[in-house]
Amino acid sequence: MKLTNLNRAKALQRIRETEYDAVIIGGGITGAGIALDAATRGIKVALVEMQDFAAGTSSRSTKLIHGGLRYLKQLEVKMVADVGKERAIVFNNGPHVTTPEWMLLPFYEDGTFGPRTASLGLKIYDMLAAVEKNERRHMLSAHEVLEKEPLLKRDGLKGGGYYVEYRTDDARLTIEVIKKAAEFGADVLNYVKVTQFLYDGGILAAAVIEDRLTGEESIIHARKFINAAGPWVDELRELDQSKSNKTMQLTKGVHIVIDQSRFPLQQAVYFDTDDGRMIFAIPRDGKTYVGTTDTFYEGNPAMPTATAEDRAYLLNAIHFMFPLTDIGERDIESSWAGVRPLILEEGKDPSEISRKDEIWLSQSGLITIAGGKLTGYRKMAEKVVDLLAAQFKKERYKLFDNCCTRTMPISGGDVGGPELWRSFLKEASAFGIEAGLSHEEAIAVCRLYGSNCMKVFKLIKDHSDEIACYGFSNEVYGKLKYAIEYEMIAAPVDFFFRRTGALLFDIGWVQEWKERVVKYMSAAFRWSVEQEKAMHDELESAIAIASSPA
Repeated sequence: MKLTNLNRAKALQRIRETEYDAVIIGGGITGAGIALDAATRGIKVALVEMQDFAAGTSSRSTKLIHGGLRYLKQLEVKMVADVGKERAIVFNNGPHVTTPEWMLLPFYEDGTFGPRTASLGLKIYDMLAAVEKNERRHMLSAHEVLEKEPLLKRDGLKGGGYYVEYRTDDARLTIEVIKKAAEFGADVLNYVKVTQFLYDGGILAAAVIEDRLTGEESIIHARKFINAAGPWVDELRELDQSKSNKTMQLTKGVHIVIDQSRFPLQQAVYFDTDDGRMIFAIPRDGKTYVGTTDTFYEGNPAMPTATAEDRAYLLNAIHFMFPLTDIGERDIESSWAGVRPLILEEGKDPSEISRKDEIWLSQSGLITIAGGKLTGYRKMAEKVVDLLAAQFKKERYKLFDNCCTRTMPISGGDVGGPELWRSFLKEASAFGIEAGLSHEEAIAVCRLYGSNCMKVFKLIKDHSDEIACYGFSNEVYGKLKYAIEYEMIAAPVDFFFRRTGALLFDIGWVQEWKERVVKYMSAAFRWSVEQEKAMHDELESAIAIASSPA
């Protein structure tokens, strides 16, 4: 299904005229997963998101599909087992957005992990997550640890564990799941906010929605409403007058990005800091990113920022574990901050609060899914839609099939599985070179879009005049045109942040192309002079937030 902002009015019209089986509020990974699961079972579903898709927590994580090794210490055995097994499923269904990453866990005298506890913990981790034999943990001597990462602190080093996690692009994973849901008939809209619930005999039957791009209001009708709004779930429960008992506790996590010329990390490392917390340092595309912090957050969930204090904490963590480096504030190219929507547990520190998910049902029928982790999105969706299907069956409305997403490739994932991924890259990139890209650019496009890369290559070949007119490179134009026609971007920041990740990992590329992207989108969407200025200012603000402390 072609998602296009140029037909946005038609999508809104469908929402006005359709009575849905279910409406999902929230376009992060949880809502995306629910939309896909529901649509594939034949449930008529719509998804509305008040910002851009993945604009909240789902573009601001540590960008790992991981089982949460540290949660074993908190005896969260079931959660580790569930999400650990989901890692391989996410990888198999979307190898273009999920990459195996060998992780080094060094242990030191008086550290969080010792040789025995690390070995046992990783062994249990492998068992719980049903890890494939070739990805099971290895235990390393201190010498072997330093061979893998020479920058590590040497004093007190006893050895290390070596195990596999999965690196991902969280925003692109979310977008690909949403696109797959749309292929199965889900109606999806970003920048649409629920402002009021409407009831029939005390049962939730409709919602007033506001198009945040035009200010226009509409009413959307459904038999069921699902609250998957992440940091905003309590806000919707207040709107439903059902906020009671358990509530949410937001915590903030911050990551910083440093060029590898300054921090030449060659191995992903999971390490404990001098205050006993665990931190990731991960090489990615010529950069090294480090995170995360974990502090209580009371501000606006839509605008978390990395403060000077946050950055100083992560710099100190780098100095503690990588003393051979000389990293300072000047070396931080960009950063991001996100909030975790956790279920409140009184008396616990941020890092101690469970990441488990729960489903709450209000008297009006509003279904709320709270908590959870990126890795477990598909399983969370299955539980919600199982509940939905059970309710429909009890009400003698309709019968729906069981979940079928376990082995279903997401959008872009039709590459023959992980086993054929390298062959796909080689074959598909040849078409990119034919379209006018360099070998490196063609490979990058294939990695970003998976099996959808052929659409990007075709857009480049078919629009050479427009590329020349705006002074684009083939690569930039292909990504931008694809984002407009197939990924429902509405603003330049959608493109630079959530569709390409450049705002986080290649801010120089953003600076180079930002003016031409704004001009092109202004013409494509027929913005007024005032609208174009507003979009330009929004992008500049996002660049400033990413590249400097608050």
